[in-house]
Parts: sequence; structure tokens; C-alpha cells
Amino acid sequence: MSYLMRLVLPDRPGALGAVATALGTVGADILSIDVIQRSPGGTATDDFVVELPSDKLADSLVSAAGTVEGVYVESIRPYHGQIDPHRELELLDKLGRNPEDPLAVLADGCARVFRAGWALVIGEPVGGQGSVLAAGGGAPEVTSLPTPWWPPSPTRPLDPDDTWAPADWGRLGTELAVTALGEHALLIGRSTLRWVPSELVRLQHLAAIAATVAPVQAESS
Repeated sequence: MSYLMRLVLPDRPGALGAVATALGTVGADILSIDVIQRSPGGTATDDFVVELPSDKLADSLVSAAGTVEGVYVESIRPYHGQIDPHRELELLDKLGRNPEDPLAVLADGCARVFRAGWALVIGEPVGGQGSVLAAGGGAPEVTSLPTPWWPPSPTRPLDPDDTWAPADWGRLGTELAVTALGEHALLIGRSTLRWVPSELVRLQHLAAIAATVAPVQAESS
């Protein structure tokens, strides 16, 4: 079974190798590593996708990573997504081919890029409600959402426990982020994986580029 682990580790030579060695002791096969953020305090935040033999429990990954000095597991969850280091380029390429429904392609692609459960494109609100124009991933079946957080700029995390969000989002540990997509908003939700500043920058840049590649504004009419 595959797992997505977010680790915080010392930003020093050899730390990554030590983690890889430790995970290998429990039979884990590292499929991909994404460097998410480097902090001024000398730590790095990395996402590991690892394959674990069926006879091993996820707890063994946490215990193994914890044997490396200065390392802790911020979150771990099963991972069923694809492994592709060029996810953003693939998405922009698809949009550049003028798909029939560019917003749906964008929402689905952004969910994959950021290893999220789902993504929604929300139109400019009327009367405090924004219509859902497109959905991707395992998106919740909603046609509109309250938008007290509007405008979607600046790109930022949102609190799923606020009264505007469906109650189960908070109960499931959903981490939300929003960014502007032209006149629309792109809302992304993923389980237990917090949004760090570098990811929000990536999200903002990707949405800005996507809005120029595909005629996203036409979808609201």
C-alpha cells in the first residue's frame, strides 16, 4: 500500500539519506520525494510517497522516521494518486489543447498536482453564494457555497470549521486553500496535509498561468 508522509527534518547534508535508510529498514520503497519548504530555522518540509509491504502497518513508517535525530512525521495518510514529477506541465499542456470543459480539466488537474482530495471552481458570488462551476477529484456534491471569505485573493488557507463550510469538512480534518482564477475562485481540499507558504505560492502561480492558457472566463456564462 502507498502512503503520503509529510516529514519535517533538519536541512543538512545527509539528513535525507538517513531518512531513506531508516524507511528502508521496514521494507518501505520510496516512490517520490517533493521538497515542499525550507525554513530559516534550518528545517525542511518534504513529502514522501512510499510503498509499504502489505504485512506492515503505517505505524512502522512513523517509528522508522522517528529514529533519525531531528525528524518528525507531521502527517501520514494512504495515497492513491499518480507519481509524476511533471504534474504542473502536464496540466498546462492539457489546457493548451482547448478541451471542451477547461474548468473541469483544471479542477481535476489541480487536485492531482497538490495531492488533494478534491478541487472546486467557484464563480463570483451573488447574494453571498458562489455557484460551483466545475469539480475535480473526489469533490463533494455541492452546487453552491457561502463565500464570506471572498475575494479569493490573496491566496491563503481557509478554516473548515467556519460556519460557511459543510460540517463534515472539519470533522474529516480537511485542509482548505483558495486562490483567484481570473474572476473565479479555485478552492482545494485535502485531508490532514497542511498548506505551507511555498505551496500557496505554487498554487497562485499555477492558477494565474492556467487562466491565461485556457478561456476559463467563458465557462461562467
